[in-house]
Amino acid sequence: MTATSTQAALVVRDAAHLLEGAASDYDKLLDLIGDARFVLIGEASHGTHEFYEQRAEITKRLIQEKGFTAVGVEADWPDAYRVNRYVRGVNDDSTPNQALKGFERFPSWMWRNTDVVNFIGWLRQYNDALPPQAIKTGFYGLDLYSMYASIDEVLKFLDKVDPEAAQRARSRYNCFSHFEEDNQAYGYAATYGLSESCEKEVVNQLCELQQRMQEYAERDGQVAEDELFYAEQNARLVKNAEEYYRTIFIGQILSWNVRDKHMAETLDYLVEHLNRQHAPTKVVIWAHNSHLGYVRATDMGIAGELNLGQMVRDKYSDDTILVGFTTYTGTVTAASDWGGLSELKTVRPALPESYEALFHDTGLPSFFLNLKQDADAVRELEKPRLERAIGVIYQPQTERISHYFYARLPDQFDAVIHIDDTKGVQPLDRIPHQDNVEPPETYPSAL
Repeated sequence: MTATSTQAALVVRDAAHLLEGAASDYDKLLDLIGDARFVLIGEASHGTHEFYEQRAEITKRLIQEKGFTAVGVEADWPDAYRVNRYVRGVNDDSTPNQALKGFERFPSWMWRNTDVVNFIGWLRQYNDALPPQAIKTGFYGLDLYSMYASIDEVLKFLDKVDPEAAQRARSRYNCFSHFEEDNQAYGYAATYGLSESCEKEVVNQLCELQQRMQEYAERDGQVAEDELFYAEQNARLVKNAEEYYRTIFIGQILSWNVRDKHMAETLDYLVEHLNRQHAPTKVVIWAHNSHLGYVRATDMGIAGELNLGQMVRDKYSDDTILVGFTTYTGTVTAASDWGGLSELKTVRPALPESYEALFHDTGLPSFFLNLKQDADAVRELEKPRLERAIGVIYQPQTERISHYFYARLPDQFDAVIHIDDTKGVQPLDRIPHQDNVEPPETYPSAL
């Protein structure tokens, strides 16, 4: 360790707040959050127990002390909505494990793990204990990988409320039928002119559904407002997913931007929907650091990427707080390749020129650092450094290329939580290799 890095570690240590496992650990973070309505809490990997555990603890306090009533996550809309129904006590699932059964697609351990089960169980108990008229906290997916599942949900809804409209929807969605639910096969064929694009059909279906929403709401028995919104969002997801799968063969940045724009759009529509029940809605969002940190402070942003954190910050300004997590070493639950089994993999010690290595050099096992404070530590961290990102795939043999990028941490996040030695999440089950699971546009990091 050089004299310069030693000095940097010392000033960070002086400004950091040690986390000791006490109830008061995040008091300073809640002070920083204040009255903000959007708190975006990241993770440096999709398989680290401490990230999930501490994010859940912060979220519990936001719900109990700050009035947050929605948790938005980097997960598919239909699967998360099953959990939403469970935590609000409006479906037949009897346990958190059952409520998470919808998460069958790789990487299922992202949500089917013991930390998520514990949080979902807590949230159900919290909601059940509320007074009858109180607003219950919901759980919502923001991602767009569920195109075929969302088609099924739209058809299921229309079969119940408007069989004739269901026939028209089937005719439109039949455009996808000969791809056997292989999203990438559709995207490839549509991009390279091997098949007609289904863009017109999915747009027309969304438009028709939106035009008839009021009619459905006014029918005998009145379809519940939540059910209407759920169906509309599924139709919107199909439209955006169709675009996404056409863009993945054009360029990584374009497809990434389509995906994160969808997440931002979903958040906006969700807030608008929830505001009709109780305004102003406060939302905590769980996703990877790469989606939630302000992307313009990274070399990915310089290359043209947008992300959810940037779009939320740009729209809601001071109503937004961005929180990142980092770790130096330990283990992580990840796969070696897309569609593979989850493994408990050793996380290599962070590269010397990284933020993670600098935080390790403080000698603190875990700490919270306010990046908005006027301190020498924040000025020291403004110098660009490497930052590690592990998705659902971890390939340590190509770690520098696959899992690092440059960032300016104080511009990327409002606060960072560093846990020096971490361990992998515990999956609820181990599943065999799945067919028809396509690699994302971020392969091999798979964020």
